[in-house]
Amino acid sequence: MEDLFYSKLILTAPEEHIHLDEPMEYHTSLHIGGKADYLITPTEVEEVKAVVCLCKRENIPYYIMGNGSNLLVSDQGYRGVILQLGDEFQKVLVKEDGVITAQAGVLLSRLANVAADHGLTGFEFASGIPGTLGGAVTMNAGAYDGEMKQCLIAARVMDEEGYVQELSLAELELGYRTSILQKRNFILLEADIKLCEGEVQLIRQKMKDLNAQRREKQPLDQYSAGSTFKRPTGYFAGKLINDAGLRGYQVGGAAVSEKHCGFVINKDNATAEEFLSVIRDVIHVVEEKFGVRLEPEVKFLGEGLKL
Repeated sequence: MEDLFYSKLILTAPEEHIHLDEPMEYHTSLHIGGKADYLITPTEVEEVKAVVCLCKRENIPYYIMGNGSNLLVSDQGYRGVILQLGDEFQKVLVKEDGVITAQAGVLLSRLANVAADHGLTGFEFASGIPGTLGGAVTMNAGAYDGEMKQCLIAARVMDEEGYVQELSLAELELGYRTSILQKRNFILLEADIKLCEGEVQLIRQKMKDLNAQRREKQPLDQYSAGSTFKRPTGYFAGKLINDAGLRGYQVGGAAVSEKHCGFVINKDNATAEEFLSVIRDVIHVVEEKFGVRLEPEVKFLGEGLKL
């Protein structure tokens, strides 16, 4: 990418927020991925708008990410700009009547703790999900019979032209691991969640219990992107994979977790191609044996990552 673009890029955001040839393995929970041409960590909405508009004008690809907990990046990296709404984009404001407004980069675990500190219940389900609010709203994240749809009331988003608008819960079109943000390439800036009053001790206990269940059942001591596959209607992905005889199945450094077959893990310095090979093989074998085609929940970014 030409230096001319960089000279324009530094007019949109402070130079210390712009990282060149950034290894993406440092920014994903899988610890996999080659270098991105540019990674930017904005602190203000105006920076996000300026970068998005510049990329559109210059026809440069861009991608929005949080803390990379659901992302597989190609070994070749990413030719374009990555906007990471993370540590610098996580303000939280607790309002009246149980409403919390938070920026896209706030971790769900932190948001759950803020809610608990204020005696607000209804967000415990998200306390162990390893992602940010931005990703959670975009995918309508959920766990343990809870999902974002149950507590969201509104969100501020930015479209591809840099315009900011507020969307109601209905306008967010939240479904199973989907939303209007995915369909329209909207960027979540901040969202409002509405919770109920509760007892701090009971809220904390529920969070503790749910996280204990997560530790018991999931391979939290291994690098992963969370649940690798979406839940197929009428089935559980992990059970299908186990029943197909794929527990522990491995290609290079990537493997199906022996603790929970719904997780593909980076067991030993896996490459993106090895990880993708495991996904492909799992999909093929499960479909061949049971007639059910699994769909990845993890997002793919960069060249060569096609099923």
